[in-house]
Amino acid sequence: MYISEYMTASPITVSGLLSLPEARQILREYQIRHLPVIDGEGVLVGILTDRDLRSAYPSSVSSKKEALLTFERVQKSIVADIMTTECSTLTMDATLDEALKIFERDKVGAVPVVDEDGKVLGLFSLLDLTSAYGKLFGAAEDGGTYFLVEDDGRDNIFAALATLCEENNVVLMGLIRRQVKKDVAKIYMRVKSLKPERVVKALKAQKYHFVAVLRR
Repeated sequence: MYISEYMTASPITVSGLLSLPEARQILREYQIRHLPVIDGEGVLVGILTDRDLRSAYPSSVSSKKEALLTFERVQKSIVADIMTTECSTLTMDATLDEALKIFERDKVGAVPVVDEDGKVLGLFSLLDLTSAYGKLFGAAEDGGTYFLVEDDGRDNIFAALATLCEENNVVLMGLIRRQVKKDVAKIYMRVKSLKPERVVKALKAQKYHFVAVLRR
């Protein structure tokens, strides 16, 4: 559940003194979208994105004269002129849920991972987050059927559902609990089975309130 397991370690970083054309070339060459900007000690001072660069370069609707002036200005500019300095960061012991909150709050595509001194250790992107959750909940695996079951409040319901699958020789791929209302919660159970009706029968036999088969 820690971002350190999924982040890009030792990402490409640049100095704030790097020219914008050079930064643009790095993004293109390595096919990346984010460049953490560091000082001489490796401490994070900002982040440069492909969006920042697109905004700096001439617009396609600019006149020829305006485009030429903008292009000339860009050629003389450096990363520090357009980078974002007030950027959120994560630490190595941050969880996926903590990262999700930052992505939702800041609407960014990637967050630098730093140590206690602010030195860049990695970069954690939105793509890394979705990939991590996919692996954790089995969504990245092929096959499987989702069953929707109401949480009836019984003790250790996750363990009970896992036991039910084991007793019926069904491979359990994941369990997710979602709070629908204050006193109503539903459980999404993903299993690998060619006979979902057998799982439904087992659920009903144990008095679970089976709702639906969501996907096969």
